[in-house]
Amino acid sequence: MSILVPLCLLLLALAGAPLFAVIAASALWGFYQSDVDLMIMAVEIYRVAEMPVLIAIPLFTVAGYLLGESKAPQRLVRITDALLGWLPGGLAIVALAVCALFTAFTGASGVTIVALGALLVPALQKAGYPRQFNLGLVTSSGSLGLLFAPSLPLILYGVVAQQMSLGTPVSIDDLFLAGLLPGGLMLLALSLYSGWQSRHLPANDEPFNGKEAWAAIKDCGWEIPLPFIVLGGIYGGFFAVSEAAAITALYVLLVTVVIRREISLANLPVVLRDSMKLVGAILLILAVSLASTNYMIDAGIPQQVFEFIQQHISDPITFLLLLTLFLLLLGMMLDIFSAIVIMIPIILPIAMEYGIHPIHLGILFLANMQLGYFTPPVGMNLFIASFRFNEPVMTLYRATLPFFFILLVTVLIITFWPTLSLVWL
Repeated sequence: MSILVPLCLLLLALAGAPLFAVIAASALWGFYQSDVDLMIMAVEIYRVAEMPVLIAIPLFTVAGYLLGESKAPQRLVRITDALLGWLPGGLAIVALAVCALFTAFTGASGVTIVALGALLVPALQKAGYPRQFNLGLVTSSGSLGLLFAPSLPLILYGVVAQQMSLGTPVSIDDLFLAGLLPGGLMLLALSLYSGWQSRHLPANDEPFNGKEAWAAIKDCGWEIPLPFIVLGGIYGGFFAVSEAAAITALYVLLVTVVIRREISLANLPVVLRDSMKLVGAILLILAVSLASTNYMIDAGIPQQVFEFIQQHISDPITFLLLLTLFLLLLGMMLDIFSAIVIMIPIILPIAMEYGIHPIHLGILFLANMQLGYFTPPVGMNLFIASFRFNEPVMTLYRATLPFFFILLVTVLIITFWPTLSLVWL
């Protein structure tokens, strides 16, 4: 009977049962086996409503969706092109920067490919870049912004880690800072590769155009303050993360609906509904996962797993290598939000036993998941890009391979050089 229940849950998951239902059922079965009153499930789910920082998730999501539905992506492309387009490989660097910024605010790499692909791929093609390079660039850079504030995965990791009563505090403010250098390293590596790829293109005879740059800055005048509102407000001590999210959502709502009028009042409920679909899925999975996490901690499952692993792996370096392989596979199979709430409660206590700081683990976890999004053969972004650009998925495999190996090197640097993430702490 004890083997039959987990087997049934696995079959339900493979058959397409909702993930939250499988997690909730496993937690209920665990509590039942431990003779714990099943009312504990409702109590654990209610705890979600008591997390002050959790309000940041729906508010930042609304802001990201509003920006995506407005003409902000076009203005973002224009301003980065005006400021960086004159450099060698400038247009490719523009594409990388725009994708990273857009993903940071939307929290969803697939949305970036769909929203910006139609702008960036034709522009790169017109500039003379090979189509395979263009497809690989946009597909792989779609997830670049996950390490930059106010990335939803960063916030969600902080929320999950804070519920685990760790000896080491995990502040979302610290996670925002910790992602800056690793995310910057990824951008730099791909920018250098893009510059090298542009060496055979005709020289860019257009110098920096001050008039166009100033016009682009004015055109983007309402979007430029956003990073300063989020980061400046938080680290200047003016408001907390949840307050920054509220101010950001209100600011974006006023700009897109009232000032620029790019989203009509009739279309606003549709945008809000779409954003809340994502939020609802995240919060529902998080709620039942909190109950599942508490059961696993009470049952000592992370400690049992650690003791088993310790019998075969004695040093942190080997553990990190195997963890990297595991996370790449995980990134191909699960979306990042589900992976965080399901795996972090198991992985984090084990990693801390090996002396890995929880902030460092959060950054390397997201960096690996970011790479998993376009890891062949089943990375999610490969299929989104295949549909978006009407190209066979095998073409996307070949197009993304150079970018995959470059980012794999940066992921290994992030993983084995913790100072890169922890220098601000």
